Amino acid sequence: MSRIPTKQEVLDWISENPTQTGKRDIARAFGIKGAARIDLKRLLKELEADGHLAKRGKTYRDPDKLPPVSVLRVEAPDADGDLFASPMEWAGEGAAPRALIIAKEGDPALAQGERILARMTEVKDEPYAYEARLIRRIGTNPIRILGIFRKGSEGGRIVPIDKGADKEWRVDPGADEGAKDGELVEAQQSGPKSRMGLPRARIVARLGDPTAPKAVSLIAIHQHGIPDAFPDKVIEEADAQKPAGLSGREDLRHLPLITIDPADARDHDDAVYAHADDNPKNPGGHVVWVAIADVAHYVTPGSALDHEARRRGNSSYFPDRVVPMLPDRLSGDLCSLHEGVPRACLAVRMVLDAQGEKKSHSFIRGLMQSHASLNYAEVQAAQDGQPNDKCAPLMDEVIAPLYAAYKAARLAREARQPLDLDLPERKIILGEDGKVASVNFAERFDAHRLIEEFMILANVATAEELTRLRRPLLFRVHEEPSPEKLEALREVAQASGFTLAKGQVLQTRHLNHLLAQAEGTEFDELVNISTLRSMTQAYYHPQNFGHFGLSLKSYAHFTSPIRRYSDLIVHRALVTGHGWGDDGLSRGDIDGLESTAQHISETERRSMMAERDTTDRYLAAYLAERVGAEFTGRVAGIARFGLFVKLDDSGADGLVPISTIGNDYFRFDADTQTLTGERSNLVIGLGQRALVKLTEAIPTTGGLALELLELEGRKLPTARGRSRGKSGGKTGGRKAMTSKRKSAKIKRKVKRSRK
Repeated sequence: MSRIPTKQEVLDWISENPTQTGKRDIARAFGIKGAARIDLKRLLKELEADGHLAKRGKTYRDPDKLPPVSVLRVEAPDADGDLFASPMEWAGEGAAPRALIIAKEGDPALAQGERILARMTEVKDEPYAYEARLIRRIGTNPIRILGIFRKGSEGGRIVPIDKGADKEWRVDPGADEGAKDGELVEAQQSGPKSRMGLPRARIVARLGDPTAPKAVSLIAIHQHGIPDAFPDKVIEEADAQKPAGLSGREDLRHLPLITIDPADARDHDDAVYAHADDNPKNPGGHVVWVAIADVAHYVTPGSALDHEARRRGNSSYFPDRVVPMLPDRLSGDLCSLHEGVPRACLAVRMVLDAQGEKKSHSFIRGLMQSHASLNYAEVQAAQDGQPNDKCAPLMDEVIAPLYAAYKAARLAREARQPLDLDLPERKIILGEDGKVASVNFAERFDAHRLIEEFMILANVATAEELTRLRRPLLFRVHEEPSPEKLEALREVAQASGFTLAKGQVLQTRHLNHLLAQAEGTEFDELVNISTLRSMTQAYYHPQNFGHFGLSLKSYAHFTSPIRRYSDLIVHRALVTGHGWGDDGLSRGDIDGLESTAQHISETERRSMMAERDTTDRYLAAYLAERVGAEFTGRVAGIARFGLFVKLDDSGADGLVPISTIGNDYFRFDADTQTLTGERSNLVIGLGQRALVKLTEAIPTTGGLALELLELEGRKLPTARGRSRGKSGGKTGGRKAMTSKRKSAKIKRKVKRSRK
């Protein structure tokens, strides 16, 4: 084009090409060369002066909407006292949208001119375009304290609950938010540190009773040493990041990739798309795309962000909060595949045959744009014939092809026979007061399985690709059960009337056969739990030992770099292996792979323990008001000091102390996991049905104490010293395990095999 474009043509170009908005990009697009560039520069300045464009560095931007996490400048309060803010980086057509700041209890007071990082929600039919919820002030990252408030004559002090904390904090009068003596509080440092006297803090949240549910996750976070405050340097690096452009990337924005997540998901790190393969050599085949946020672009080796991400190892999830691996500027914004926003990604294109077997794969470093952010329930409803307004336009081109590809992938899965455990996930639902409102079974749809299967396919392709490229990486390793655990599982199976193959190398299909025998019986959950307990714990390692549970020879984590450091390392290995840039694996990454693998395996276990402890405490608090009530359950564990019963309704585990079971002396058999009464011959074994009474619930520890009332429908005495009477015979029959069985068995070692 020899002429200078019109202003509208420039605006249209910028709107359609949001990553090619530099003056040079625009000149190239319109064929402007030489002296004509001066006229283009003048035209852009006029557009900027008119408010149609905003210059950011060397680029001009005209986005349609503010990103979900934005940097805002606080305006003066209006006549009604409402506080509004305007975007710092608005480059749209027309005036910048205003955002009403929605303050929550404990938020600091904001002053005109302050810069804040806020989470944005678009609103309609209001005189403002967005509602903004404060994440934090820009440039501030005050020290946070969790502790018990002790009220004094002038203010008070905070005694931290952190292990190893050796100093208290002074709270000035008026900075205590009305906290009462003995309350658990969250506070922030106020004022500079002083060499003399106690440091000062300002209470920002009253968490009430330290034993109350609202305090549970915070206590677990601190007790397990999970870092939950980002250092200043990390925040500065995150705030300084800019959206990645198209340079060095393949443009994938034309692909109708979508994200499918839980309805309450805060970040979206994976997107999918599938279509029928038009290659005549692959009749009935499918092409599956999986695109993952390119975290490696923003978190580079040796940076403060990198050091902190490695230190955390992973994100930790609790019923009322998330402790992220990366700051919100990345995890909730630049690295989150939000709908309609260009985002950097690493993508894998996989070709499946009609039976779901992967024929080939290829990796791309690209720029994508999610066409829709959907949740599992609405996608499943759409596939079942009830699409909502958002899903209806996507049915033919996106949703139906995804399910068609999944149907084929499921055939390959069934042939591979990965471990097929069926353990319903219980989800804790909190009310507005922070207390447990209910404990529900999480709904599970084919939409969940679809995403899981495509993520597994992508992870396998990644491991195979990096092995082909001879690049170092972290494998996800899961080894087969030990001979001892396998024998214990076989005992449970036999006691329940089932069989587990013996005398051959264990494969997942043998375990699946056992699970199929138990399906639909009263022992279904017991056999599933016992099989899970027999498994070794998965871990990370630079060497490939295979993945037993998934029945895979090679497996690596690729699909969640926002919340797992292992995936970030794998992304860097792909960057290096394909020569995509200088932000791949560093020499330090490679030299430290083994120590990194060990460290992040430990942080993963740390998070699991903290999450489990939190769940136990929430359940104990939930049940504390029902002490004295009776519950049904099943014997889930046997120990020398008693037995554990898993309650049917809540899934909580409670202890029945051995001293409370009748007037007998019980002998513990570790091999058979049984308790046997010396005089009564009463045998208590795993899986037996039990009726219990809740005698104690301790929210601070998560402990539940139970009294055994009935076993397999037969009444038991409630206290030591009482006569057993007619109910004191042997209970359980074929269903209970006896020591005699064990002595008759010949132990056989199962040789370890890595294929």
